[in-house]
Amino acid sequence: MTYIRFMIVGLVLFSVLCVSMHVNAEETMSVQVKESEIRATPSFLGKIVAKVVYGDRVIVSEKNGSWTKVSLKGGGSQGWMHASALTTKRIVLKSGQTNVLTGAGQDELALAGKGFDDQVEASFAKQNKKLDYTWINMMETFKVAPEAMNAFLVQGEVGAPSEGGPQ
Repeated sequence: MTYIRFMIVGLVLFSVLCVSMHVNAEETMSVQVKESEIRATPSFLGKIVAKVVYGDRVIVSEKNGSWTKVSLKGGGSQGWMHASALTTKRIVLKSGQTNVLTGAGQDELALAGKGFDDQVEASFAKQNKKLDYTWINMMETFKVAPEAMNAFLVQGEVGAPSEGGPQ
């Protein structure tokens, strides 16, 4: 009889331990784009609370459609990031090397850059010699401040969904 009680208590304790380990498990993701923002609301129009760059690690606490609620490692800022800026792969940057090792493959990096890396662009340019990339290269250097984007949307009377902005 004592043996059965001991086994029952042991199984209960083991179950509680397993449940608490599952509850406390954190999903950690990497930023897979050159730079991005953590926003106060799950919207591209949400207030920016922090900026992150390629390879930064964030802790996931919630998911809402195509948005992921994250916090910076070390208890930093908390907010929302679009899921397209994140990957479950660990991205490791090693300084001093010509070819930086990453958790993302060359194809994924090319896709993240809208499908054109230097090699793909050179190959495409070779096949399409009459195309001029001058204006495309200039457009890639343009930066639009979030405040300017918001002013543009307000001036154009662009309606925002109830959660604060376009998805």
